[in-house]
Amino acid sequence: MDIVDLRSDTVTLPSPKMREAIYRAELGDDVFSEDVTVNRLQQIAAEKLGMEAALYVASGTMGNLVSVLTHCGRGEEIILGDMSHIFLNEAGGISALGGVFPHTIPNQPDGTLKLSDIEGAIRDENIHFPRTRLLCLENTHNRCYGAPLTPEYTASAVALAKSRGLLVHLDGSRIFNASVALGVDPTQLTSGVDSVNFCLSKGLAAPVGSVICGSADFIARARRIRKMVGGGMRQAGIIAAAGIVALEGMVSRLAEDHENARIFADGIRNIPGLATDAGRVKTNIVYIDLLRDDFSDGEFIKRINANGLKLSHTGPGRFRAVTHYGIVKNDIERALTILRGVMQK
Repeated sequence: MDIVDLRSDTVTLPSPKMREAIYRAELGDDVFSEDVTVNRLQQIAAEKLGMEAALYVASGTMGNLVSVLTHCGRGEEIILGDMSHIFLNEAGGISALGGVFPHTIPNQPDGTLKLSDIEGAIRDENIHFPRTRLLCLENTHNRCYGAPLTPEYTASAVALAKSRGLLVHLDGSRIFNASVALGVDPTQLTSGVDSVNFCLSKGLAAPVGSVICGSADFIARARRIRKMVGGGMRQAGIIAAAGIVALEGMVSRLAEDHENARIFADGIRNIPGLATDAGRVKTNIVYIDLLRDDFSDGEFIKRINANGLKLSHTGPGRFRAVTHYGIVKNDIERALTILRGVMQK
């Protein structure tokens, strides 16, 4: 049975062009900065994000961890959203490995943090308090229906942070989804930030990897932290080659994923027992609420899986669908048909 897998945009398989690039990749030892393919990927990434330099890492979680540990010392504090990926989904790494204290403030439905909340979270200079060092933003925002942060909002948050002496890190795992959805160049979404991390293995469909971008000095220091956490890969060009194809050929097609997500959300609204806020779907993420209490979340997952559909379970009565490369409109219609059938039983 063919499966419609909407659990995440990380389940994509590499395109034929990626497989060919992997096969033909020129290799070297990246720990010695001698892998030509990795170096090229890093150069392309830095240019696309408007930064001086870039560093290839194994995952988005590693990219955020390395970035925070490069910016912050033990006992220092970062301000971030209570629904942020760094806070919820990265195994507490910034605290466990870096001794960095997370100060959470509420994410708004559009993924933003209120400027007044940011201002209120910045510590005064006092020996009793951790020193506030870093503001972390997330674009697009995973838990907020994949909401894209606008250039105007980002600029205002960065300006506030800078006025109070804070650095800014952008978890831009799906930054190119935001760029496409808003119709702006990605450099408009990274202007003024001190670092940005984006994933090649999500919407861009590469099999492995993420990239950190920042100043040349920041990347030089981040390279040491990457080594410290075990991220120094050797002939990494064999996977970086797919990342080059992703950046050069997979960005424009993200609009297809966004359209499929809107079609899916519109269809969910017409299925009794399920609900979604279709108006919030701007990119490739849809959240689905199960309103019936005559079967459990586990039973719901069991039923849809048995019929050929996979969703991720993100909380009591809540599920997530993510559209991606390899999912076409016929798959969306099939997923809706499966859900209608399951909810009629």
